[in-house]
Amino acid sequence: MSDTAPGRGAAQPSLLSKERTVAPPGFNRWLVPPAALAIHLCIGMAYGFSVFWLPLSKAIGIKEALKCGPEVGFFQQLFTTSCDWPIATLGWMYTLFFVFLGLSAAIWGGWLEHAGPRKAGVIAALCWGGGMLFSALGIQQHQFWMMVLGSGIIGGIGLGLGYISPVSTLIKWFPDRRGMATGMAIMGFGGGAMIGSPLAAELMKHFATPTSVGVWETFVVMGLLYLVAMLLGAFGYRVPAHGWKPEGWTPPAPQATQKAMITHGHVHVKKIWGIPQFWLVWMVLTMNVSAGIGVIGMASPMLQEVFGGSLIGVPAKFGELDKAQLTAIAGVAAGFAALLSLFNIAGRFFWASLSDALGRKLTYTVFFILGGMLYFSIPASAAAGNKLLFVGAFCIILSMYGGGFATVPAYLADLFGTQMVGAIHGRLLTAWATAGIIGPVVVNYMREYQLDLGIPRDQVYNQTMYILVGMLVVGLICNLLVRPVNPKYFMSDAELAQEKRLARERDQEESRHEQGTHTFHRSSTAVVVLAWLAVGLPLAWGVYRTFLSAAKFFH
Repeated sequence: MSDTAPGRGAAQPSLLSKERTVAPPGFNRWLVPPAALAIHLCIGMAYGFSVFWLPLSKAIGIKEALKCGPEVGFFQQLFTTSCDWPIATLGWMYTLFFVFLGLSAAIWGGWLEHAGPRKAGVIAALCWGGGMLFSALGIQQHQFWMMVLGSGIIGGIGLGLGYISPVSTLIKWFPDRRGMATGMAIMGFGGGAMIGSPLAAELMKHFATPTSVGVWETFVVMGLLYLVAMLLGAFGYRVPAHGWKPEGWTPPAPQATQKAMITHGHVHVKKIWGIPQFWLVWMVLTMNVSAGIGVIGMASPMLQEVFGGSLIGVPAKFGELDKAQLTAIAGVAAGFAALLSLFNIAGRFFWASLSDALGRKLTYTVFFILGGMLYFSIPASAAAGNKLLFVGAFCIILSMYGGGFATVPAYLADLFGTQMVGAIHGRLLTAWATAGIIGPVVVNYMREYQLDLGIPRDQVYNQTMYILVGMLVVGLICNLLVRPVNPKYFMSDAELAQEKRLARERDQEESRHEQGTHTFHRSSTAVVVLAWLAVGLPLAWGVYRTFLSAAKFFH
């Protein structure tokens, strides 16, 4: 049999095989979250790629963009070397990231459960870091198709695999704190841009010359950094031995968990499309993310257009400001965007951890009811000129946007079991790709429609807020309809045993044979501290830089 341990007549499993990642007895589970964070903090830079758009839009002209003529359409822009790329064209990278994140997570989620997080993490590192290196060559050669292929498609695949790689593993390591565990990792995805954006800005400034805007050199440095950091994270992954549980923790009785809607069965990913609860949670995530993601993209112009000169103490509307005043309020709005990003990342950990006490269904109920009330209040606070209420509402909304992402893996584990939760989570991320289209389209097109009707700029977002309230009402109804999964969808004991064999699960005795030793391994506290410092210090630097940007708003 291929599962035979070394010394029993079989070949040694490869370094990337799941068998080689089974943790020995005494392994400290707190070493796994830093490994997940190392990967998520890297791929989270997808949120910060807009820092490259302005420099790339004048990659040839350097000081001023060398604009393409009307005869150069989008297809020609993929290959042209005679004019600069418009920012609208560059923005397609952002769309491609999340489309391919959702697609790759859905397609390869089942494979990941069998291959293990280490192999998936290594492939994610090669795709994300390698994709940036290929994009660097595309920027240097001024070939946008190479950026699309390198970062948009190959990088997007790395995003999907990297995003879901730790989910199943962390839930199995923290059965007592499922929400907190996934919140820690997915917090990293929200924080990736906090580190990457200011780092990219500093690198571009360093590499800029009279003949280069410094972007391709920045891509090389960051691609290599991400490649190394993600490989370290991938090799830091360990999976618990079959039957492992936290010391001193006793699984709650089935009767107790039924009230919290936590199943003891396991659903196979191939059945998930036919289960009503999956589609209800899919709609829950789609509505929550659509409302939040639409606001993120328009937060800065929304604040400027609603409050105009009052942001800098000038009694004038947005359209009445001169160039210097517009520059000043743009700085204030950038601070507002930074403030929102802080609440986004904090909400991922806060709400996911709170869901361990409240339950996932109640947590989402809070998101939809509180979020709906806040969206509904925004037109009134804008009309009253109350910046505190306006900003406070959006900060809480963005915390729940991040919290929705971080809480949903635990929601899935509660409903469908832990055996294939990573693969099921991958399928669910198609909701993210859908929301990435719905949210911005609703906000952007409604704004244009209102402007065409002649509505003043400070009022063009009012109807949009009411539409977003409607989305949250739909999400609330879907969430309230969620019930425990019918046992007919669960794997039988024989099917579960087969799935465990395919997933190459080992008990602790077998894992000692795989490691080639019978000794008890107690993870060093120093190693745990160093692992957390390795991810904590860059994150703290990113948060500090974001605080500096957010301070502009309060000035």
